[in-house]
Amino acid sequence: MESRVKDAVALFESGYNCAQSVFVAYADLFGMDKETAKRLSSPMGAGMGRMREVCGTVSAMALLAGLEGGNTDPENEEAKREIYETVRRLSGEFKKRHGTIICRELLGIDGMEESAAPSLRTKEYYASRPCSKFVASAAEIVERLLLEKRECCKNL
Repeated sequence: MESRVKDAVALFESGYNCAQSVFVAYADLFGMDKETAKRLSSPMGAGMGRMREVCGTVSAMALLAGLEGGNTDPENEEAKREIYETVRRLSGEFKKRHGTIICRELLGIDGMEESAAPSLRTKEYYASRPCSKFVASAAEIVERLLLEKRECCKNL
């Protein structure tokens, strides 16, 4: 499989939110159709509902980790530990690269946005926001830390 980092960035730069861009780029590898992937990941954008909390790209990595190896048995403590370790590893790599996983800190803004309405996507928006870089980074992390062992993705 070829790298999908550029695909994730292209999704973002075509108007999808940060979480959707990362999640949709890889969800088909787990048998999920694009429309379901878009819906499932849509609330996670802009730090979850534009509250500027955990970066949507980090949330998307966690969702993909769940598809890859999430726990389905409430009594399986080992499986719970394993998925939490995976999420910590993915998030830790993002934090190592960018200093934080918190959306507002990544963007240099204070607190939650007043409005839930998204910003208009203009040339100025993309020029002033580093989000494309975070989408690319999260996609690279997914490929390197989550998917590289999968049969479909050994050539990444």
